Amino acid sequence: MNFAKRTSAAIFAAALSCGALFTTIAHADATLDRIKGRGALTVGVILSGAPFGYIDPASQEQKGYNIDIAKALAEKLGVKLETVTVTPPNRVQFLQQGKVDILIANMQYTEERAKILDYVPTPYDRSGGAAVGRKDSGLNDWSDLKGKPVCVSQGSNYTQPLMEQYGAEVKGLPSQPESLLALQGGNCVAAVHVGATVGLLLQDRPEEWKDYKILFPTELVPSDSVIWLRKGESDTRAALDKAIQELHANGKLLDYAKANRLLNTTYLEEEHKKFEGK
Repeated sequence: MNFAKRTSAAIFAAALSCGALFTTIAHADATLDRIKGRGALTVGVILSGAPFGYIDPASQEQKGYNIDIAKALAEKLGVKLETVTVTPPNRVQFLQQGKVDILIANMQYTEERAKILDYVPTPYDRSGGAAVGRKDSGLNDWSDLKGKPVCVSQGSNYTQPLMEQYGAEVKGLPSQPESLLALQGGNCVAAVHVGATVGLLLQDRPEEWKDYKILFPTELVPSDSVIWLRKGESDTRAALDKAIQELHANGKLLDYAKANRLLNTTYLEEEHKKFEGK
């Protein structure tokens, strides 16, 4: 290849590289612009029960900690809130297909999830998994689940540690309610879900769950609860991270948690103190 051809090839390659860079930047800018342009933030939420997301039977309105956060973010962006109900099996697909702008959908941070999605760096909560089972199950420790059927929601970040660390036979169900029904039907010895959710369930429905309890005193893989978004959306990420930090600083997240009866607010209290002084 002569010098002229090599030069042309180099210029073409550089142009492609710059084009890809500008496309990424434009995409990042366009995401936030699109939210503001249509005047709405579309959030994927899971309505599997208190305290995070549910339908209030009296008003038929969506309520919960995650719903309050979504409302606050929309307000800070100066737009209205639109919610789309998602489930553990389809929430990532809905985000990648552009059906929602972000997910506030009971998805804790994991390295595997971060490989395919981006996330807001500042968490809005920290939670781990609790095992619900019969009081007469004889199960006293996570290690007692070895070789036994355990129900979870499909796509749960509890699946891997249950299988690899404790040797459980994991059954993935489409949703938390279906997993808990499977537990009541005797299809598994325990159901593992976010501790705040199942703890409140046992407290609010004592008659229905009188034969069940949280089996173990420790939670499985306590992890940061974060907002998820598509890769490359740096402007949206920065705007939401600033908003979450402000909600920590002014105590709003702690207020939302208490109003929705989160059983453990220690993490939020610590974050409030940290950001309040900044």
